[in-house]
Amino acid sequence: MSAMIVHSLWTTAAEPIDKIPAPTIEYAQLAPALIVVGAAVVGVLVEAFVPRRARYYAQVFLTVVALTAAFAAVVALAAGGYGSTKARIAAMGAIAVDGPALFLQGTILLASLVAVFTFAERRLDPAAHGNRIDSFAAQAASVPGGDSEKAAVKAGFTTTEVFPLVLFAITGMLVFPAANDLLTLFIALEVFSLPLYLLCAVARRKRLMSQEAAVKYFLLGAFSSAFLLFGIALLYGYAGSVSYARIADVVDGSVRTIDPALADTMGNDALLLIGGAMILVGLLFKVGAVPFHMWTPDVYQGAPTPVTGFMAAATKVAAFGALLRLLYVVLPGLRWDWRPVMWAVAIVTMLGGAIVAITQTDIKRLLAYSSIAHAGFILAGVIATTPDGVSSVLFYLAAYSFVTIGAFAVVTLVRDAGGEATHLSKWAGLGRRSPLVAAVFAVFLLAFAGIPLTSGFAGKFAVFKAAAEGGAGALVVVGVISSAIAAFFYIRVIVLMFFSEPKEGGPTVAVPSPLTMTTIGVGVAVTLVLGVAPQYFLDLASQASVFVR
Repeated sequence: MSAMIVHSLWTTAAEPIDKIPAPTIEYAQLAPALIVVGAAVVGVLVEAFVPRRARYYAQVFLTVVALTAAFAAVVALAAGGYGSTKARIAAMGAIAVDGPALFLQGTILLASLVAVFTFAERRLDPAAHGNRIDSFAAQAASVPGGDSEKAAVKAGFTTTEVFPLVLFAITGMLVFPAANDLLTLFIALEVFSLPLYLLCAVARRKRLMSQEAAVKYFLLGAFSSAFLLFGIALLYGYAGSVSYARIADVVDGSVRTIDPALADTMGNDALLLIGGAMILVGLLFKVGAVPFHMWTPDVYQGAPTPVTGFMAAATKVAAFGALLRLLYVVLPGLRWDWRPVMWAVAIVTMLGGAIVAITQTDIKRLLAYSSIAHAGFILAGVIATTPDGVSSVLFYLAAYSFVTIGAFAVVTLVRDAGGEATHLSKWAGLGRRSPLVAAVFAVFLLAFAGIPLTSGFAGKFAVFKAAAEGGAGALVVVGVISSAIAAFFYIRVIVLMFFSEPKEGGPTVAVPSPLTMTTIGVGVAVTLVLGVAPQYFLDLASQASVFVR
């Protein structure tokens, strides 16, 4: 009898089923992310098969070529009309190819390319045992101060794995603002977060502080990912789908057909509100908005400075892109619910970042709190909920990312016997010791403060104008007050550099290779060009401000 049952099961299972449809993937439209992830995989193979002496050059070459090619792919897509008339959803509904996605991807690729030059810098530290060294641990797996680390330093090892890690992080960042369903959003978040956790832990100097920063970032990042994932689950229960368009339709009430399996939960507003709030928590954590900002100062201070610059710029661009798409494409029907919450977050972020920055004594922590305040200014543009709001945020992100990378590149140059001299007291009199470096840093600080003729002023003006026209005039008033508070501590650093006496035995300014000079030069050029003649770029951002639905 049992044999008969088994036999009958077997025959039913073996009946031919309809063929599983193969997914259709538009490779050309996904080219930017595919080029970068392909190069990352090749980078891993380089680590495995290329002799140690040649790895550094192979990795730097591969990374620069990949980022340049990916940027060319973005430009080609934009020129082909994918940012405007041909905007569409690719990869079976997973990824949007539209104006905001291409603009943000281009910004991320250019900023990352400039940031990678600081990763490759090998002239700042004096040569150890006849070998040039960079900012990263000789052997990341060895115990700080242990015998294996000393042996690795003596042998002249360098951690060239940072280049494939950066490429993996960039891949996640390219997909994150273009994700068109919640699962793609989550996967992209993990793809760019995990390499960043590792990159934060591999500083050559102050290794314990670097590892502590990485652990803090990892624990809090895992916590925020859990919030995001729980929010995704609740929104799926609410709408019966993870697709942005479908969720937006259920929110609007234009979907009447209910999946019988989800009949009890579909359209339940409690699920929508709690799920939406949890996803916002996950994204606001990445942006560094108060009260989800606690990781920022510690991680910025402990991570290797090239990583800090890269992370501060590129992560913000990717996270704000995802936040814009979520609020403008998925939850526009909930505007009356999320706007008051975002108002509160923007106000405490602007004021909190600016006020706490005044008390900082470390230059990297000061820049971290300044980045929190900037997150508040950008949120003002997000709250506008108009096409101008989107374009002003895109412009601000582009301007801000280059200023940030340039500022952190300057921080890598000011050094004493223990490596980078990041305590503010050591920057006293820097303007007399090396006027050029102090002048360049002053330009970046003025841009952060939003002084006219810098990109910071053009960005802030655009964001505040969009917020005022979008009915958030009170927010603009708070923003201007916060800018005034923030200007105080930026100007204080400039006064410290130019108008105080240099101390005996103070830090020296290292002479960098052309790599870091390029990073700083591009930063200054973008800051001044976007400040003096921003109109072309503002127009570009406004052309790119329409989301495909």
